[in-house]
Amino acid sequence: MKLKENKFLTALRAGRQQVGIWVSLSSAYAAEAVAPAGYDWALLDMEHSPNELASLLGQLQAFADSDTTAIVRPDWNDPVKIKRLLDMGVPGLLLPMVESIEEAEAAVAATRYPPNGIRGVAGTMRANRFGRVSDYFTEVENQTAVLIQLESVQAVENAASYAAVQGISGVFFGPADIGADMGILGDPMHPDIWTLIRPAARALMDRGIPVGTLVSDPDFATELLNEGFSFVACGSDAGLLAKGSDALLARVRGGLK
Repeated sequence: MKLKENKFLTALRAGRQQVGIWVSLSSAYAAEAVAPAGYDWALLDMEHSPNELASLLGQLQAFADSDTTAIVRPDWNDPVKIKRLLDMGVPGLLLPMVESIEEAEAAVAATRYPPNGIRGVAGTMRANRFGRVSDYFTEVENQTAVLIQLESVQAVENAASYAAVQGISGVFFGPADIGADMGILGDPMHPDIWTLIRPAARALMDRGIPVGTLVSDPDFATELLNEGFSFVACGSDAGLLAKGSDALLARVRGGLK
């Protein structure tokens, strides 16, 4: 048995843009409702949702038979958490709050076995189909997406320097936290935030580094993809549920006489 191809990573390497969705309801049942929709990638969030490893497992299983690649954002750039997620078979990681080249290099090292990194070795785990994947140890580095998230003005201003870090699959801009660092809290669509992000993203694109982000406006998501962003999430399961619930109630109440 061979290691499964990471379709998201293959697409990034081929320059094909990927449309994603945020999954933060922390429910395998909710994930199963999203999985057949056909998004290229889904971000299973552990940083800003009540996900733990056990709840995450069910969501990974929900996406396993779909064409959507499940990327996981752990709650921190922690090598122990990264190790456990990779042993669970996570095909890609989005590492939050990467503030320096050293932190980016540490993130990559946590995903690599010695001598290329520090990942601990387990023989029988979900990631290698409990010992059945014969090429796991030689192929896993080629099939694991390592994405770093920039969340401060300093990180954005230094964005181009991350292109030199070997092993990074892409760079993700977090507009909400970047905005907060600028003194713009709670308005991730503020034009000043994107005036800062766009040239930094272009500098990375010009160096061949895929760039991504999350926005809640589908038209703006399309605009960013047309500008050259490689992977953009255009909404979240929690947001869709909340907005859909509000809209449904408003429609019915609005029609009452």
